[in-house]
Amino acid sequence: MNKHLLTGFLLAGALMTTAPTVQGQEVPPYLNADLPMETRINDLVSRMTLEEKVSQMTHTSKGIPRLGIPDYNWWNECLHGVARSAEKVTVFPQPIGLAATFNPEELQKSADMIADEGRAVYNASVRKGNTIQRYTGLTFWTPNINIFRDPRWGRGHETYGEDPYLTAEMGIAMVKGLQGNDPDYLKVSACAKHFAVHSGPEPLRHEFNATASDHDLKDTYLPAFYRLIKEANVSGIMCAYNRFNGEPCCGSNLFLRKILLHDWNFEGYVTSDCWAISDFLYGHKTHADSISASADAVLHGTDLECGDMYRSLGKAVEAGLITEEQIDISLKRLLRIRFRLGMFDPADRVPYASIPYSVLESRPHQEQALKMARQSMVLLKNEHRLLPLSAGIKKIALIGPNAHNETTQLGNYNGIPSNNITLLEALQAEKGIEVVYDEVSDFTQLKEGTDLEQLANRYKDVDLIIYAGGVSPLLEGEAGDAGEADGFAGGDRTTIQLPAIQTEVMKRLKRLNKPMVFICMSGGAMAYNWEAENIPAIIQAWYGGQAAGTALADILFGRYNPSGKLPVTFYRSDADLPPMEDYSMTNRTYRYFSGDVLYPFGYGLSYTSFKYRKLQCPQVTQTGDSLTVTVEVCNTGKRAGEEVVQLYLSHRAMAPEAPLCQLVRFQKVILQPGERKTVIFRLSPRDLAYVDETGGVGTMPGTVTIYAGNVCPSAPQRFTEGILSRTIELQGEPKYFLY
Repeated sequence: MNKHLLTGFLLAGALMTTAPTVQGQEVPPYLNADLPMETRINDLVSRMTLEEKVSQMTHTSKGIPRLGIPDYNWWNECLHGVARSAEKVTVFPQPIGLAATFNPEELQKSADMIADEGRAVYNASVRKGNTIQRYTGLTFWTPNINIFRDPRWGRGHETYGEDPYLTAEMGIAMVKGLQGNDPDYLKVSACAKHFAVHSGPEPLRHEFNATASDHDLKDTYLPAFYRLIKEANVSGIMCAYNRFNGEPCCGSNLFLRKILLHDWNFEGYVTSDCWAISDFLYGHKTHADSISASADAVLHGTDLECGDMYRSLGKAVEAGLITEEQIDISLKRLLRIRFRLGMFDPADRVPYASIPYSVLESRPHQEQALKMARQSMVLLKNEHRLLPLSAGIKKIALIGPNAHNETTQLGNYNGIPSNNITLLEALQAEKGIEVVYDEVSDFTQLKEGTDLEQLANRYKDVDLIIYAGGVSPLLEGEAGDAGEADGFAGGDRTTIQLPAIQTEVMKRLKRLNKPMVFICMSGGAMAYNWEAENIPAIIQAWYGGQAAGTALADILFGRYNPSGKLPVTFYRSDADLPPMEDYSMTNRTYRYFSGDVLYPFGYGLSYTSFKYRKLQCPQVTQTGDSLTVTVEVCNTGKRAGEEVVQLYLSHRAMAPEAPLCQLVRFQKVILQPGERKTVIFRLSPRDLAYVDETGGVGTMPGTVTIYAGNVCPSAPQRFTEGILSRTIELQGEPKYFLY
């Protein structure tokens, strides 16, 4: 161990005892766990030199041995499991798949398990004395709650989809699960990113200037951030790489000073995205040097830098660009997080310090990963009830680049599990099933020497063909991480079409006249129009995590009845999409797109059937009153199943700028065959509000339409036959809200 690090740990350990003195001196107030936190923070800051203060404001915060402050690295990730750790960990489905579960209760349970594993990794790193190492800390830069407004955005699969309400509900669940419920300590610190108008294009992110109307800010881009702060007390915010209206997001008067600090009274810490402050100089070219860039970022409210530009803050003080007292404001926010994580308290005072190493990949965690993988899968087509497979299926041809691809199903920002079950491995484990496997192609081209005509002859005697295709997080993802191929550029997709070679392979296999299943693994919506017309069964499987193969086999053979719903719109064509650089929500997502779609938001089939009845609510209500809505759902099929009951509002009758419809509530229910349940939704006055064209948020008198069903009501009519609707009249004076 480094000598200075050892000294710091020994001193910290000695100071964090109940003894009144240390080497003849009184225990300093900042180490007295019985004092108020603010008293302790102020005492610690008062003992630090300017150089020491600055050293704590980058993600690699070197220890201060004389004060017993150990080394610490703020940079950690847990998008869907503890990421990039040297330890083996549990890997849940990618967030876009978690969103497809429409199950925040189970997501919160999953996040609680992820936090346990994060604590276990940290506790082990403390024992080893390596807390300066990246991906060992307790400050996790998760969740990503940007709006997946364009399916070509490569990082969209890190989000919870295109809808602000669903994004907020899943984000709140994630934060609550991660941070725990102790009144004094955080289990881990969550961080909502990337604040706030950020969703591509990836190749331009270091220089791109996004613009959006006040209406779209309040209606689409800001609500999830607001709710995570107000309802989940998220402890961190990460500002984005790009500019908004000409200002870098990490130096934005509007986002950081006005909205976050003034309007919302955010009390956590703000971190830059990694090397985003460097973009002030080299990408956005808004600042001349590191001295002015670092001072400006701190003055605007970016407390921590992921990077090294803040090393110039001392020179910025000397130049008069910032005062030491202004630096103290940010430093105290950072220290408050570390105090809340228990880093300055005796271990026996911190309830999470004893979480053992044995929680990593424990049986309950593995079972939960399988549960979430099952619930994430969306059955999009099941012609002639091909699925679940009949007992007559004995020999299966398994084809495609994702049939046996461990990398694809783990997504990005992922950890590595001990067991990562692919579809091939899961099918090979089925009793009485023979599997003939061939990759045939990678994602965009045939394997060298492959002849489709000869290949097809191998499968003349099979009972079923399963094609597992789609794309990969190695092709769509973060700029710099994703590779280049036809249809992809700099992390983004250049087209939403399924790569042509995959359709070509399926067309040739279709000529064998065998039952076929298409399984698509992708991080977002893809246009597979030929498949939707010609393949009898289609499953959208996302990036399903370590249990993806097992979950798919359970669905194929009927051990699990699929219940996932689409958290994004599946468009038919690139021509349906506005330019990627355009952040206006006009003609984007189910809320504003009025054209035909391949599959709509909220859609997903089951092996059973559900019918909605008795949508009830008052016909008239006051603008300042809450509203209770009830609807009955019945399982009219022969199998038990889970249904996502969805409630939407539309203000279009009174406000043409409002969304076509807007998800305001949902609930996942389990129903036995023939069982009926009445689902109760309670809406607040804010739930009944809409955003006007100027960005004002309010409940206005007029007509509102309420819809209940299992898909968005803006979908084409062929999807919406079972949806119920009622209109209500809002009466009274307008009521306004902040967000």
